[in-house]
Amino acid sequence: MIIVNSKNKISELVSQLKQEGLKIGFVPTMGALHKGHISLVERALEDNERIFVSVFVNPTQFDNKQDLEKYPRTLERDVELLKTVSDTNIVVYAPTVEDIYSDNVNSTRFDFDGLEYEMEGEFRDGHFDGVGTIVKRLFEIVNPDNAYFGEKDFQQLQIIRKLVEKYNLSVNIVGCKIYREPSGLALSSRNERLKPEYKKTAPFIYKTLKAAKKKFGTKSAAKVTEWVKKQFAKNELLKLEYFTIANIETLKPVKRKSKHKKYRAFIAAYADDIRLIDNIALN
Repeated sequence: MIIVNSKNKISELVSQLKQEGLKIGFVPTMGALHKGHISLVERALEDNERIFVSVFVNPTQFDNKQDLEKYPRTLERDVELLKTVSDTNIVVYAPTVEDIYSDNVNSTRFDFDGLEYEMEGEFRDGHFDGVGTIVKRLFEIVNPDNAYFGEKDFQQLQIIRKLVEKYNLSVNIVGCKIYREPSGLALSSRNERLKPEYKKTAPFIYKTLKAAKKKFGTKSAAKVTEWVKKQFAKNELLKLEYFTIANIETLKPVKRKSKHKKYRAFIAAYADDIRLIDNIALN
């Protein structure tokens, strides 16, 4: 497996592969890879001849410095996991902060037509400027034909689609289904840090989402939201940060349902000091 630390080397390699007529797929990650990431890589391999997987903990999308410091960095293990999928068709791009940002570790300010102010944007100041900055730079370096993102970060997925649209980037964005543990808990690198009692109760999040989906068939968004808040108030270990039912295009909260629009329920909750997010399609 090829592991590259330099953006110049990546650009040379991509240029060579494209001259050979090979289709390039890209899976950007922050490492600490799990089966959810692997499902993205496997999907990418179905569509492309070569896959680039970036492993980079991006400092500009963390509003909490402690969260950045605690984020697991497991490159050797990540590479071994990727080898179980393919040892010949995957290139790992593991840059340093300096390789990506040089001496200017700052975010570019983006306008995502308001998508950035909803949900995560309300609670994580500057987060989506950091996401937009790193994704745009990675797209410019790797120049992929297709890029793959999980729907667990559905707001991020929609923002990246908006980034591609507004900057006329020549990459096709592919959203992939949420990969879950048998308990229903959405896979996340943060799950490894959950204490046993919190790991045991965390599937309550998806259980509540599924119940909310069922209720949304007959009740208003406001009624469903009120019910979810009451359920979390009864849970002694999980603290609800937000629950929102939103239009999937605008990500704005629903005031009145329409048969002609699609909706999704979004949730963020704390299990001790670990922040977990999840979502579910409602129609």
